[in-house]
Amino acid sequence: MIVRFLTAALLSIALLPIALATPAGAASRIKDVAMLQAARDNQLVGYGLVIGLQGSGDSLRNAPFTEQSMRAMLENLGIASEGGRARAKNVAAVIVTANLPPFVQSGARIDINVSSLGDATSLAGGTLVMTPLRAADGDIYAVAQGSVIVSGFSAQGQAEQLTQGVPTAGRVPNGAIIERKVEASLSDTATLVLQLRNADFSTAVRVADAINAYTGSRFGQRLAVEEDSRTIRIQRPKGISFARFYAEIENLMVESDGPARVVVDERTGTVVIGNDVRISRVAISHGALTVRITEMPRIVQPEPFSRGETAVEPFTQIVADQPDAKVAVLDGPDLQTLVSGLNRLGVKPDGIIAILQGIKSAGALQAELVLQ
Repeated sequence: MIVRFLTAALLSIALLPIALATPAGAASRIKDVAMLQAARDNQLVGYGLVIGLQGSGDSLRNAPFTEQSMRAMLENLGIASEGGRARAKNVAAVIVTANLPPFVQSGARIDINVSSLGDATSLAGGTLVMTPLRAADGDIYAVAQGSVIVSGFSAQGQAEQLTQGVPTAGRVPNGAIIERKVEASLSDTATLVLQLRNADFSTAVRVADAINAYTGSRFGQRLAVEEDSRTIRIQRPKGISFARFYAEIENLMVESDGPARVVVDERTGTVVIGNDVRISRVAISHGALTVRITEMPRIVQPEPFSRGETAVEPFTQIVADQPDAKVAVLDGPDLQTLVSGLNRLGVKPDGIIAILQGIKSAGALQAELVLQ
């Protein structure tokens, strides 16, 4: 048994290499930092059956809804299914999800995701039977059907089982046909509303200024105004279509901005440090005390011809080990200096997350620490 005591509140957490965010001031197109409010996706969901599985489907005793759905499907096809319980294991109940893109017309195809609902072990080799997909308003907007593509697999023997990926979820590329479009006529729209993907007042102002500079020279008037940190409202000029006007302004270049953030994902051990992150001058002590406790019980035998009994005598061995600890002064006026300072500490990657948390608690991290 090993007990670790980490100084300066250093925790032992698995960590991947540090990723550096895109430098502030890098120019991006408006279409990359903002989106049209009217051009939004709509989520679709449906319940269906996947057939043709090789004995890896739902156990009908444990998933009665699968049997009910199978009987209902057969009755709709004109096949009587009364009497007796079905024992087939090549059918699985699934939930089908999809995103309906904006401006799609009837007859277009979209990709769908298929996920097992019962106790099926794999959907590999199965075929999704015709499944209606509904939106939040309850209306049917698409119908899905096709062969399910599964990237994961599962193999099982008498004493061991191997599973790689997720064999109970898959995709059907172009598996749904749009039967009803979402009414979104923009030809008569006089106002365009842009929403920033990452809310920021500076970016909103820069987007509005870039659009006004273009429309001022192109149409002789300023047409954009920023409303808040996320919304920019644009008046569409007369004599030009909606699609052509937006195509002209969506490729304008702007410099996006944002607050300084350090994003830490402790589950995967990922750390992302933004370009504007600064650290005030601070001293950091990094070291670890490892105490190893080993239990080695001994068997004690009685003397010959005695009436004693064999007993177990406890024996414990304790070894303390303290590797070289360092005290370093860290000062990060810019991102490169900060990363170089962390590397100079000689700390292993599994301690960088805890160091950043300790610096934040000490008030020396001039950024928002986001824990995921």
